[in-house]
Amino acid sequence: MKLYLDTSAPTTILKLDDKTYEWESGRTLARDLLKFIHEKLQENGKDWRDLTEIQFMAGPGSFTGLRIGAVVVNTLADDLKIPLYNHRGEKVDLILPEYGRPANITPPKK
Repeated sequence: MKLYLDTSAPTTILKLDDKTYEWESGRTLARDLLKFIHEKLQENGKDWRDLTEIQFMAGPGSFTGLRIGAVVVNTLADDLKIPLYNHRGEKVDLILPEYGRPANITPPKK
């Protein structure tokens, strides 16, 4: 089963083969992303080991959303020993988020 994940916006997009799911993840992405993916796998009668490849929308987009998504897909692909692809369809060893611009780091308030 092919998994596609896009965490670049507040609405997370998950595709499992030809089925698409959307989730208004907001500020719960880090806490609930793996749970969301697992629930959708189970709805399709599948489990983690049924994944055969992963594709990830690496950006541009939300700094935090891309970082969280990249950690999840990198970890899954490594653990499951399955191929990982960026949003251009290029096979990669590791997803690096593409933020679209330099990080806006503000000076500390203290």
